[in-house]
Amino acid sequence: MKTVVLYPGLAVSHFTPMMELAGVFLDHGYAVAVALINPSIKQDDAAFTAAVGRAISTKTSNFSFHILPQITNPPSLAFDDGDFFANYFDVTRRNNDHLHDFLLSIQPSRLHAVVVDTSCGFAIEAVRKLGSAAVPVYQFYPSDAGALAVRLQIPSIRGRRVGEGSDPVVFLGVPPLPACHVTDLHGRSVIEVDDELEGMMVAGARIMAEFDGIVINTCVSMEGRSLRALADPRCCPDGVVFPPVYAVGPLVNGEGTVAVDQTSSSVRHECLVWLDGQPDCSVVFLCFGSIAGVDGRVGGTHVERQVREIAGGLEKSGHRFMWVVRDAVLPEGFLERTIDRGLVVNGWVPQSSVLRHHATGAFVTHCGWNSALEGVTAGVPMLCWPMYAEQRINKVIVAEEMGVGVEMEGWLDGLVTAEEVESKVRLVMESEHGRKLRERVEAHQEAAAMAWKDDGSSHAAFAKLLSDIDKAHGKSSS
Repeated sequence: MKTVVLYPGLAVSHFTPMMELAGVFLDHGYAVAVALINPSIKQDDAAFTAAVGRAISTKTSNFSFHILPQITNPPSLAFDDGDFFANYFDVTRRNNDHLHDFLLSIQPSRLHAVVVDTSCGFAIEAVRKLGSAAVPVYQFYPSDAGALAVRLQIPSIRGRRVGEGSDPVVFLGVPPLPACHVTDLHGRSVIEVDDELEGMMVAGARIMAEFDGIVINTCVSMEGRSLRALADPRCCPDGVVFPPVYAVGPLVNGEGTVAVDQTSSSVRHECLVWLDGQPDCSVVFLCFGSIAGVDGRVGGTHVERQVREIAGGLEKSGHRFMWVVRDAVLPEGFLERTIDRGLVVNGWVPQSSVLRHHATGAFVTHCGWNSALEGVTAGVPMLCWPMYAEQRINKVIVAEEMGVGVEMEGWLDGLVTAEEVESKVRLVMESEHGRKLRERVEAHQEAAAMAWKDDGSSHAAFAKLLSDIDKAHGKSSS
């Protein structure tokens, strides 16, 4: 049987969509082997280790997990560590020999392709070392095409006067972005890019260009303009020729054979049971992601005050709510005063199931791309509260390009007030503007679903990917 090896990144936001991709390969008759950097290196990341555990426990034929041997003296991969990214790239590079050994253990006639997460791009070196037994290697980009297009163009605009703050910066493929929204993963704005960082960005683009293709978790109906930009030579740094792009999204909601957003038992999560008792489209769901939610950290530096402001806004709005908040101190009496219409959850929830529940009417989100896709595919309008990485760009795509969300003012200054929370909740849940948001997101929901139908864009893109894999494997075997 044809086998594809998947090599996911060490974060829930990267790991989960790659497991969805595994399901699609399985549905098309491939065997899937997942090679994973030893997860013990992220023992402090409960969300990631839980997601890995749920995936490993999946009982699916032709699907296997292989944990690579632990490297010696691994560095810290705590997200708030100032050396996180340098340590992460060190870890991935030092695992290349282990990955290479694992690939050698697979019969060459069976190994048809390797798909590497974008955060593990250096792993291409391990695949290319196979030499005469080389197989095509693809990079998986779990975020949006718009963010990728911007990332590729930053080096080319550094010599221009781009302004600062709210001054718009023009990129191919996305609406004009405020300069303060265009940041790297460290939160530095585009105007702060120095020679060293520019060199890293260009090197990253050159590594991407070495892959046989880029598989992106998006679809034409959502990001047609951004996908066209990626095919435009002006989008890449000078001398970089971008490989083919396969837009095979949205990879969400456990629709593949392998799903990691489901509990392993037959008992439904308590939050779903609570939702069963609520009216249709009546609940505001607040969840800020696997990283932003740690220790009640919901953005900005005023953590305790921000939690109080959210609580105050929810209480004043009068609307039902479900709030996922970890280890935060809530205002005195808040739970008692809202017991008849609110649920606070301190821990993991099956987010896609919550969003698809008939009672969920709005989604307060950090605009991580997985969350944005889940919101769209569930037909739920979003209240956008970005925090880090490409989430600022995603906010613009969700709220302006697609028109399926509204921005929570104040996030950029580190504090969203109770009045803003109340106002935006009422806007989405009560007003004509909220009704139009719902109409637009439902239209995008339908278009995204059509992408995976027989004549859909994502179905065609995945078919082209399989065809190209077969062609490449045929050449390497001849």
